Amino acid sequence: MARPTTLLRDDAKLRVYDAGDGLAVVFQHGLGGSEGQVAQAFPADAGLRRLTLECRGHGGSGLGGRRPFSLGMFADDVLAAADQAGLDRFIAGGISMGAAIALRLACRHPDRVAGLLLVRPAWTFARAPTNMQPIAEVASIILGHGHGPDKARTIFAQSGTAARLLDEAPDNLSSLLGYFDRPDAAAFAQVLADIAADGSDISESDAAGLGVPTLVVGNAVDAVHPLSVAHKLAATIPGATFAEIPAKALDSARHFAALQAEINDFLHAHANFRSLIPS
Repeated sequence: MARPTTLLRDDAKLRVYDAGDGLAVVFQHGLGGSEGQVAQAFPADAGLRRLTLECRGHGGSGLGGRRPFSLGMFADDVLAAADQAGLDRFIAGGISMGAAIALRLACRHPDRVAGLLLVRPAWTFARAPTNMQPIAEVASIILGHGHGPDKARTIFAQSGTAARLLDEAPDNLSSLLGYFDRPDAAAFAQVLADIAADGSDISESDAAGLGVPTLVVGNAVDAVHPLSVAHKLAATIPGATFAEIPAKALDSARHFAALQAEINDFLHAHANFRSLIPS
């Protein structure tokens, strides 16, 4: 069972979960996610230790007063959580935003990151990618029109973007509508706006210079996390392993079972990871 602790960063009180013993993996949730999202995706293996920081404004973590929110801010917080947990070297990974954070950590702190798990990535190397525009649109409606959450939700639900996603990627639409239902929707909308407009500040040459084992996982029927993004990262990072798994939108049970199997197999396939396991 995950052991929650607290990390203080600036004026933000952040929640950290530390579960299991063995090979250390720092694995992060996506935008709007939490420890619960990670627990659903990550294999429950007795030989793995998973550390997850709930980023500012996510789960049980406070927003703090620093603005703007950024992937760089979140990555620095994650590294501080690893420091607090005594993890000098670890596997970095995550889902969507968490994958961008992990990639930034690997490129900025190569002495700390021994491997990468990039699940349903949403960013390659540009800021504000077009696939993040539906999230920016949700944030704009919440922040810019003065409507209550119910009215704002209705406006988005009747938009052309919502109609397109209902046809192309219904799981994305469900997640986007969920942003309106949050009790902190107005405050969290600024996180959505800032992160949708951001990038990991990693260049293609940075990624091409990585020298750690990497797993990139993608799936179809996903407009926010296009399969093309996963293919691009896998093609850029030397020696990366690419895995396409069943679409979450079509069969969530098969999706999560396949994801956990891919992560578990990858982590146990690399002999050099064994040096990270405490004796």
